[in-house]
Amino acid sequence: MSNQVKVKFRRSAAIAVAAAITVIGAVPLLAESLWFLPVLLIPLAVTVWAWRAGTDVDEGGFTVRALLGSRRFPWAAVDGLVAQGGSVQARLANGHLVTLNAVRADDLPRLIKASGKELEKTQ
Repeated sequence: MSNQVKVKFRRSAAIAVAAAITVIGAVPLLAESLWFLPVLLIPLAVTVWAWRAGTDVDEGGFTVRALLGSRRFPWAAVDGLVAQGGSVQARLANGHLVTLNAVRADDLPRLIKASGKELEKTQ
């Protein structure tokens, strides 16, 4: 077994709770007509997104999770981390930027600690 530290960054649970309450509140509309089905599906999708979307970080790399999929990136493919406007992006070796869902600039120390790397500051 590995003693690898895995840190999960997620959005506030309040988003999922509010969307779930909206789903429950929208159910009586279906009794009137099936045309109201989109009113139920939108908050349901928001509930699943809020529960699932985020970023998982460990010493091997990070996984960015979205509503329907996820993608894993090894640390070897990352040139740096960029904090802009409150969010954090990973700059890949190929020049692309990947937004780290639910990771804020204030979370950078935890993210770097979970990566097992040292912080290198560049100008």
